[in-house]
Amino acid sequence: MLTDGHSSLAQRLMGEENVAERLNGITEIECVTPDLNGVPRGKVMTAEGFLEGRRLQLARGVLLQCIMGGYPAAKFYGSDDGDLALVADPAQTHRLPWSEEPRALAICDADELDGEPSNLSTRGQLKSVIARYARHGWSPVVATELEFFVFTPNSDPNLPFQPPVGLDGRREDGQSAFSISSNNGLRPFFSEVYKCMAALGLPRDTFMHEMGVSQFEINLLHGDPLLLADQTFLFKHLLKEVALKHGLTVVCMAKPLAHTPGSSMHIHQSVVDSATGQNIFSDAQGEPTAAFYHFIGGQQAAMADFTALFAPNVNSYQRLCHPFASPNNACWSHDNRAAGLRIPASAPVARRVENRLPGADANPYLAIAASLSAGLYGIEHQRQPSAPIQGEFTVADNLSLPCTLHAALERLKRSGLAKELFGAEFIEGYIASKTLELTSFFNEITPWERRVLASQA
Repeated sequence: MLTDGHSSLAQRLMGEENVAERLNGITEIECVTPDLNGVPRGKVMTAEGFLEGRRLQLARGVLLQCIMGGYPAAKFYGSDDGDLALVADPAQTHRLPWSEEPRALAICDADELDGEPSNLSTRGQLKSVIARYARHGWSPVVATELEFFVFTPNSDPNLPFQPPVGLDGRREDGQSAFSISSNNGLRPFFSEVYKCMAALGLPRDTFMHEMGVSQFEINLLHGDPLLLADQTFLFKHLLKEVALKHGLTVVCMAKPLAHTPGSSMHIHQSVVDSATGQNIFSDAQGEPTAAFYHFIGGQQAAMADFTALFAPNVNSYQRLCHPFASPNNACWSHDNRAAGLRIPASAPVARRVENRLPGADANPYLAIAASLSAGLYGIEHQRQPSAPIQGEFTVADNLSLPCTLHAALERLKRSGLAKELFGAEFIEGYIASKTLELTSFFNEITPWERRVLASQA
């Protein structure tokens, strides 16, 4: 947290909904910001220091930390590996309801020491996209649908995940899609999840059992993109922490089980006039506008370039490239779930575009920023979409997407559009970090290779 002699974080906090009262009795605060993978990174600060507005700094390289814990070359985050300032968002400073000891968490911006947002911050990237919409007099509106699996603890990574044992003494076998009673054995876990969501002010729309074994989905209410990203980020953290208390493991991998649908993070998007609240995707007669089609056209133009941002891990492509309702294309359609871009059936006031590409493993800030940025690019450049598809369809070559992390990174590397919209520093740092992840994966030999190739090749 950054302060100077004239303005302190304490003053900012005291002006926001009695933050000091909310932190009454709290001794420690987790000050975190999302890294490029959406993992919370930061420091634990005393409540006293937090409310006094003491400076809190974090090494720049932390934001490019790869998923295994290493870092790309220092040139990607500054050869000195200097500091960034963590600046707490008062609206996202919360008591942690699952903690047995009084404790709080504050979601922070990662800013340069001169006060400017860091290009390496995915939260900052999303705020920048929202600001670009604001210059047009528009406000984007989004909602996320997050899927996740609940398993027993997996102490041996060589063994498959297993669903928990239910009240009937049996494990789920994968026949419980949309079942209302299938989560009975997990009621204590979900009851605490709901209580914690209420305590954190996370409004949920719907909850359901998904198609996979012990797979569930929660839909968050439509709202401001930054708020939804914060809520999704916080919800994922909540899930993992509450699961530990109940002797469970929550997994947000894109594809944790073979022969089973993977987990997505679909993003519903619309744009409203900031002054009137009118959805710019629908005209006065309730018909789709040119902006609606241009938004789709922009998404189509960028999806292949941005695939590595929506599908950020090696495992992401296990979800995308298997025939389990996976949206491995940039086609669009009215209410067809096989299309990467789906237009759900709705009233004109709620006309929206659903981006079905992002996985549950995606960084919500980055995925939302990439999707909204692509849509705005389409509106600004009046990009026309392809013809909509219906029923069974064949994907045209120009609408196909990379099917491996290597191919996706190569596409991102060649993308002038990505560097234009996110800056060369961020894109090059992202590629460098993800290349480390890919190299680490290729340095291991899988059980399949040993089982099949050792005796045949």
